[in-house]
Amino acid sequence: MSPLLYLNKFFWRYRISIIIGAIFILIANLFALYPAEFVRKAFDSIISSINSETESSSKISTILLKYGGLIVSFAILKGVFMYFMRQTIIVMSRKIEFDLKNEIYQQYQNLSMSFYKKNKTGDLMNRISEDVSRVRMYLGPALMYGINISILFYLVINKMFNINSTLTIYVLIPLPILAITVYFVSDNINKRSERVQSQLSKITNISQETFSGIKIIKSFRSEKNTYNLFLNSLKSYTNKQIQLVKIEAVFFPLIITMIGASTILTVYIGGIESYKGNITTGNIAEFIIYVNMLAWPVASIGWITSIIQRASASQKRINNFLLLQPEIQNTIEEITPVSGDVNFKDVSFTYENTDIKALDKISFRIKEGTTLGVFGKTGSGKTTIANLVCRLYDADQGKITFGNKNIKELNLYSLRSYIGYVPQDGYLFSGSIKDNISFTDNMIDNERIIAAANKSEMGNEINNFIDGFETIIGERGVQLSGGQRQRIAIARTFYKKSGLLIFDDCLSAIDADKEQKILRNLRKESSGKTSIIISHRVATLKDADHIIVLDSGKIIEQGTHKELLKQKGFYFNIEKSQNSSF
Repeated sequence: MSPLLYLNKFFWRYRISIIIGAIFILIANLFALYPAEFVRKAFDSIISSINSETESSSKISTILLKYGGLIVSFAILKGVFMYFMRQTIIVMSRKIEFDLKNEIYQQYQNLSMSFYKKNKTGDLMNRISEDVSRVRMYLGPALMYGINISILFYLVINKMFNINSTLTIYVLIPLPILAITVYFVSDNINKRSERVQSQLSKITNISQETFSGIKIIKSFRSEKNTYNLFLNSLKSYTNKQIQLVKIEAVFFPLIITMIGASTILTVYIGGIESYKGNITTGNIAEFIIYVNMLAWPVASIGWITSIIQRASASQKRINNFLLLQPEIQNTIEEITPVSGDVNFKDVSFTYENTDIKALDKISFRIKEGTTLGVFGKTGSGKTTIANLVCRLYDADQGKITFGNKNIKELNLYSLRSYIGYVPQDGYLFSGSIKDNISFTDNMIDNERIIAAANKSEMGNEINNFIDGFETIIGERGVQLSGGQRQRIAIARTFYKKSGLLIFDDCLSAIDADKEQKILRNLRKESSGKTSIIISHRVATLKDADHIIVLDSGKIIEQGTHKELLKQKGFYFNIEKSQNSSF
């Protein structure tokens, strides 16, 4: 249960609800306890009346009505306090579920990019949904019934010992057998539960990838292969679930057997004790009711144990992420100004998951208010520069500074607020065009949205849509063409009004005419601002103030467009081949 210790802070936060809930459970059990005593008194009174020839049938009817009324009244009151009990404990578990999901979501946002390269989306989704649901069962039903069992056992067994200790001991003999069985079986349940949750994550991931890549699946006629992959994974999940259910199935037949044995012992030993005069006949009936009162609590021990073991397995999976420290730490709490030249000095970086050395001791300076062009083939390290400037990763070696300040000494959120970044894929969310352009703003400015769309050469096309800026673009912008997605992503950056603009090969799906118009708008927008334009096309970079040429993570050439052409090196050859292809 050690993974569940993480949840203790939530129990402390909602301690008042737990205390009040426990009080309601105690009162409900007190009202459940007395009907057995009423039955015993009614039973003994009726037997006494039958044995007494002077008592009339009306007297017996009065006794039955009296105790019958008390039993019904106490049952109603028990039900009322059980309602209060559930409203307190179960509602508390829902609040903790809310807090835990928020905590996981915030942790997901805080974790570094390398985390997302190592973990699958389906697994992340499963931990915040299915795993949290299993933990909630521990926080709510398991806790509630656990408190209920503890209180009920104390009240009932204490009552039974006060009546007759010999009969009580015989009745309770089967319970240690049950406890020992639970001890040996619970570990097996925990292990199998972990396997089930792990397989469920795989199913979720396959489903998520299928839905996201449905266009590719259909175009390659790969529906059957994808279905077989899902089916095999589902079969594995079903087999693991069956193995888990087989273990859990041991509990309930065993419990029924134990309760049956206790009832038989009650009748047999109770009869002997009654014959000896140690108890009355009514006490036997009272004991049978007590045994049946313990039936569900004893039966629920297995159920509660199963819930706790499943919750422990799920919380262990959750803790693996929650207790993970982000690689990119914000060490500066106060807001810090971001300005000055951007300077890379002997910067090297290797991607951990692939061991690919993306940058190898590169040095360059971007003067404030100028535009840097970054040119190179695919895999030369262009995007890595953008990632390091945004501090999505930290350099392995070397130093990056803004002005005279190390990038690590800047407030992380101040830095990223200062930067407007358009990545290669131009990722869009599933809302409207308006929502995507104003993504960074809680207070939407419609005039700025229109202006940003016009700067990205997307305004006229949006106006031609039936719903205009309210057009729903679907998941990842599936309703739009590649060029339209890129231009909306560019509009989002124009809307942000950043101090530093980074265009990471985000014009590749846009025709040459619109590309040049967007670049002219970018020059106007970035007047007095620092800009980084990354591209593998010479035409995109020719107006940059300075261009660096990358190959295998190293700067092999640098200068203005004209200077690079005069060098007649790598840049010149690529420019020549690109022009000849038109």
